Amino acid sequence: MTGPRLHIVSGKGGTGKTTVAASLSTALARAGQRVLLCEVEGRQGISQTFDAPPLGAEEVRIARGWGDGEVVGLSVDAKSALLEYLHLFYKLGRAGGLLERFGVIDFATTIAPGARDVLLIGKVYEAVGRTPTKRRGRSYDAVVLDAPPTGRIGRFLNVGEEVADLAKVGPVRQQADSIMTMLRSPRTMVHLVTLLEEMPVQETLEAVEELRAMHLTVGSVIVNQVRESPLRSEAMDALHEPDGPAPLVDDLTNAGLRVGPVLVDGLTQAGRDLSARLDLEGRERQRIAELELPTYELPLLPHGMDAGGLHELGEALTEQGLV
Repeated sequence: MTGPRLHIVSGKGGTGKTTVAASLSTALARAGQRVLLCEVEGRQGISQTFDAPPLGAEEVRIARGWGDGEVVGLSVDAKSALLEYLHLFYKLGRAGGLLERFGVIDFATTIAPGARDVLLIGKVYEAVGRTPTKRRGRSYDAVVLDAPPTGRIGRFLNVGEEVADLAKVGPVRQQADSIMTMLRSPRTMVHLVTLLEEMPVQETLEAVEELRAMHLTVGSVIVNQVRESPLRSEAMDALHEPDGPAPLVDDLTNAGLRVGPVLVDGLTQAGRDLSARLDLEGRERQRIAELELPTYELPLLPHGMDAGGLHELGEALTEQGLV
């Protein structure tokens, strides 16, 4: 299977990055791929999006696609990841349970944030590295990571630097180096989710600069919740005519509606507010275009998010060529 194997999805909080990660996973599954969708923040955003039971350390199928396609969900927890790490590399077995009982695991996963991120990404790294010939765990065509927001994404992914002061040599250092090799490979892409608003776009620009400085590949910018203008361009132009609302009054009167100044002023102001909003979105689109990255747009779903909405957004990503 060609193309990226690991898709990392980030974005400013509130832009809908979890929804986009879920939609991307759905699109990949509809293309017949077996997809692992991971979260690392413990928010249970994936289970809420798919209306599924809360996720844990076990990989659970949460959606079907075409043919062998499916979406499997996983919530990566630093504590369980450390216990698994100790079992795999040090064969501690039940001794790991004793460490947890005495609070050593909690201490280790909170006192060293860099090591914690190594453990979280390490679980994703292990899943990406699986192949049908490796018997441990099921293999996947693609892994989608619902990553931390853009304000923390650079530090989260830069595990090599984060553990530099903690481990110069040894298994943790080797794990961090292996993870960085994976993250910088052509099979890994970071997708940034934004809205057509000043702050989300600014965070996106800063994240692109930061990720490029780390030699990570930014795959695309995904503009979420795009709204089409309910007014034709002629109507928008009429809002700024020197005659003011007079043409609007004539049109409404000719249509058989009784209009007064309160209604006309309200409609005119609403139209001008919409016009200002569209002008802002146009400026933000231009800022995104200057990044010279593949850009995809997802519509605002007026009926909210459900299974049908996920498929609708997944189809939009497929039609635009992301999948």
